[in-house]
Amino acid sequence: MNYLKCLLLSFGMVLGSTLFAQNELLPKSPKMVEHPRILLLGGEEALIKNSIATDATWKKMHEAILISCDKIIAQPPVERIQIGRRLLDKSREALRRIFQLSYAWRMTGQEKYFTRCEQEMLAIAKFSDWNPSHFLDVAEMTMGMAIGYDWLYHKLSEVSRKTIREAIVTKGIYPSLDPKYNSWLGSSNNWNQVCNAGITFGSLAVWEEHPQLAKSLVERAIKSIPISMDEYKPDGAYPEGYGYWGYGTSFNVMFLSAVEKVFGTDFGLNNTPGFLQTSWFMENMKAVSSLSFNWGDAGQGSGLQPAMFWLAQKNNDPTLLWNEKSYLAQVDYGRFTGDRLIPAVMIWGKEMPLAKVTEPKSLVYKGQGANPVCMMRTSWSDKNAIFLGFKAGSASVNHGHMDIGSFVMESDGTRWATDFGMQDYESLESKGIALFGRTQDAQRWTVFRLNNRAHNTLTVDDQLQLVKGYAKIDKYSDQQDFMFAQSDLSTVYEKQLASVKRGAAIVDKKYVVVRDEVVATDKPTTVRWTMLTSATVVLKGNRILLSKEGNTLTLQVSSPSSIKMKTWSTTPTTTYDAPNVGKTLVGFEINLKPKQKQTIQVLLVPGSCKDQKVKFEKGLDQW
Repeated sequence: MNYLKCLLLSFGMVLGSTLFAQNELLPKSPKMVEHPRILLLGGEEALIKNSIATDATWKKMHEAILISCDKIIAQPPVERIQIGRRLLDKSREALRRIFQLSYAWRMTGQEKYFTRCEQEMLAIAKFSDWNPSHFLDVAEMTMGMAIGYDWLYHKLSEVSRKTIREAIVTKGIYPSLDPKYNSWLGSSNNWNQVCNAGITFGSLAVWEEHPQLAKSLVERAIKSIPISMDEYKPDGAYPEGYGYWGYGTSFNVMFLSAVEKVFGTDFGLNNTPGFLQTSWFMENMKAVSSLSFNWGDAGQGSGLQPAMFWLAQKNNDPTLLWNEKSYLAQVDYGRFTGDRLIPAVMIWGKEMPLAKVTEPKSLVYKGQGANPVCMMRTSWSDKNAIFLGFKAGSASVNHGHMDIGSFVMESDGTRWATDFGMQDYESLESKGIALFGRTQDAQRWTVFRLNNRAHNTLTVDDQLQLVKGYAKIDKYSDQQDFMFAQSDLSTVYEKQLASVKRGAAIVDKKYVVVRDEVVATDKPTTVRWTMLTSATVVLKGNRILLSKEGNTLTLQVSSPSSIKMKTWSTTPTTTYDAPNVGKTLVGFEINLKPKQKQTIQVLLVPGSCKDQKVKFEKGLDQW
């Protein structure tokens, strides 16, 4: 039996599986709209051109995309160069180029953009494969090829159409039918969102030649993608963190936008509890300094999110674009063109005048779910405002760290309590590290940046937090004189401590308190309290003086008062851990007697706070 027949047999097995055994969602022979049909119908270019003509922001963005395309024209097409087990960087670059070049051609009609886009697609069509063993690579490549094929369809020659179409089908769609490669259909993480989006785009592009196959795959995606969309329940907190929100959610929105454009319905998917509300989660994940609250596998940078324009429209709430408006206020728009989805901003933003974007009203966001978080700030517009992000949750989630109870903190425009975030995957996998295990004994937890010893939380007797543990936000307040969140972390430290509760608060918009109330088991216990910082550190008894960027912060232990502060090195001790230049762990250790109850309270007082002798005496039960 040849490969194609095997794939078609597998396809039948997939469609017949109980996971997706539901009634048909589309008519047996649905009428498909003409090319171009993906995201932007024929004639809708006029709407974008009107925005360009009437709004300086969209004019600048449009011109930046054209400049980017002119640079692409001078470069050779993407080559099939695999790094480790991934072809992903090439797939992403291909999507970036094709999306931008096809946009440029549709908006200007200039031959140079069409010719270069066709050249890119024909080169990619000749690849031996798109690396189905790491299916994200296939999904992103398929999406790019589908957009280019659909948007350039009427100008492509029959020969080019056939070559590109066959590549989409044989190297994109068919591998998605093979059980060796499509386990993402039942997953709840970003793979589900990205892969379903990519294959759906491919199916919409080749619908005329493969109507039943394309229809079946679109229906498969509509039935599969809710598994990942359920992760936003109940109120929008995305369990994989800032960076993967930008990945999974963006491709989910690409999928929804494309499907709704073609079929005139979202099939009820937008009503998934928490999905549209995730816009408030993302807006609050950007701190005052413009750094993100980068827990889990995420870098601390932040940036323009095209999906936020779609979400703001669906929520009919322009305040959701407060951060996007600030990004668009900068002079250099060239930096945005590195985003492979940037043309989508022109599609989703064309009806969102930034002049109507006003400051958000709420200073606090709380989200439960698999990785509950709470973010609070003293102002959205004051550059010297205090920001406090607090995280509960579990290390068992996809891309999770042992960071339960961790926090980041900013004041006076400076980040004081920070987080390493992720380490490059290839740097670990190339050294033989099995990076994505989630069991307690997984090799993942030997990586320094990923375990609790490197986070702003507690470590008990030098042990790891428990993967099976889970903590929710038990209580929180959005009252401006006392914004806080607290969580019972006991299951994360089961058998290490009899009980442990942590609360983090901004008091009177002046300073931050982090309070732990712990109870020892029936044996002597050592509890280590740590905070990671990139500031200069000076130890003074039970205080630490931090200085950075011309600003200062005092870290003061108010309970127990006799504690002596110390630091720990972040220099790697293994051959695989990344260098951690400029970062220091500060904190202290407490020795507990059997069954001893102990309050551990730390105050973080900004140098700009007029009263440096602050006191806080509320137990967690009084919060």
